[in-house]
Amino acid sequence: MRILLLGSALSLAFSLFLTPLFIRLFAKIGWGQFIRQDGPKTHFVKRGTPTMGGIVILLAVVFGYFGAHLIEQAPVTLSAVLVIGLMVGLGFVGFLDDYAKIRAQQSLGLTPRGKLIGQIVVSVLFAVAAVSFADTNGQTPAAPGISLVRNADVISFASWGYIGVLIGFAVWATLIIVGTSNAVNLTDGLDGLASGSTILVFVAYVMITFWQFNQSCFRVFPDQENFYKCYEVRDSLELTAVAAMVSASLIGFLWWNTSPAKIFMGDTGSLGLGGGVAALALFSRTELLLPIVGGLFVVLTASVIIQRLYFKATGGRRVFYSSPLHHHYEIKGWAEVTIVVRFWLIAGLFAAVGAGLFYLEWLGR
Repeated sequence: MRILLLGSALSLAFSLFLTPLFIRLFAKIGWGQFIRQDGPKTHFVKRGTPTMGGIVILLAVVFGYFGAHLIEQAPVTLSAVLVIGLMVGLGFVGFLDDYAKIRAQQSLGLTPRGKLIGQIVVSVLFAVAAVSFADTNGQTPAAPGISLVRNADVISFASWGYIGVLIGFAVWATLIIVGTSNAVNLTDGLDGLASGSTILVFVAYVMITFWQFNQSCFRVFPDQENFYKCYEVRDSLELTAVAAMVSASLIGFLWWNTSPAKIFMGDTGSLGLGGGVAALALFSRTELLLPIVGGLFVVLTASVIIQRLYFKATGGRRVFYSSPLHHHYEIKGWAEVTIVVRFWLIAGLFAAVGAGLFYLEWLGR
C-alpha cells in the first residue's frame, strides 16, 4: 500500500510539474500537431500545438513505479513490469507514427499496415511472456484462456498443451490489445477527452484489482467464510498500484491537456494508454467486461465503423456529419468543453457499471 501511495504521488508530481518543460522542449524542436483536412474547421487553430505528450505520461508511470520500489527497497513484480512494458512498447509504435507525421509535415503518419504490424509484434511478445512464467502459486500473470471475471472461466486453453496455450492466448490477447489501443486512439480528438475518459477507466481497474487483492486466494484460508469467492490473480496489489499511478500521471497531464490544450498526448499516449487498459483487463481476468468498463471507447469506435460501412454502401452518404462521434457534435455546434464533459460523464457511467457488475458477480456467488 505504501508503494501504491508513494508511486502515485511521484507520478502525479512528475506529470504535473515537468509537463511545462516538455511543452517548451517539444515546441523548440518543432514537434507540433498537424490537423487533418477533413476534420472540423475549428481545429485548425490547434495546428502547431506541441504533441507526443504521451512521452510525459509514460515517463511519469515509469518514474513512479520504479522510484517507489527503489525508495521502499521492494522487488518489482513481473505482472506490473509487463503492463508498463506493453504501454511503453505501444507508446513507441505511436511515437513512430507521430514522428512520421512531423517529418512528412502532414496529419498522416505510418501506413495503417505498418502501424498494425507494430502493434501485433508488441502484443504477441507481451502475450507470450504473460502465460510463460508461473510463480510459486502456479499462477502466470494472465490466465491461459478467455475470462469474464475469473481464471479462464469462459474458455480454457490449458488442455491444448504449452504451444497451444501460447498460440491461443497470443491470438486472443492481440485482438484485445490492438482493438483497445486503437479505440483509445480514436477517442483522442478533443482537448482532454482521451485523458479524462481514460482516468475513469483506470480508476475502475484500481477498484477491481484492489478488491481482488482483498479477496485473494493466496491471502485467505480455506476455513474463512468467503474462501470460495476468492480470486486467483497474481500480483493483484501491484496491478492496483500501476492503475493508480497511470491515473495519477493522467491527472497531472490533464492540467495541461484540458481546453485550451497546451500539449496533446498524440498516438504515443493514446496507444500506450490503450495497451495499459487491455493489460489490466487481461491480468485481472476481466477482459470480457472490458467493453463495458471502456464503453465510451466502444461507442466512438462503433461510430467510425458505422460511418464507413454506410458511406460505402450508399455511395457517399453519411450517418454522422463526421466521425468519431465527438466530431459530429462539434460540427453541430456544440462547444468543445460541453462535448468533453458530457463524454466524461458517459465514460464514468460505463466504468461504474463495469465495476459494479464485477462486484455483483462476487455477491451472487
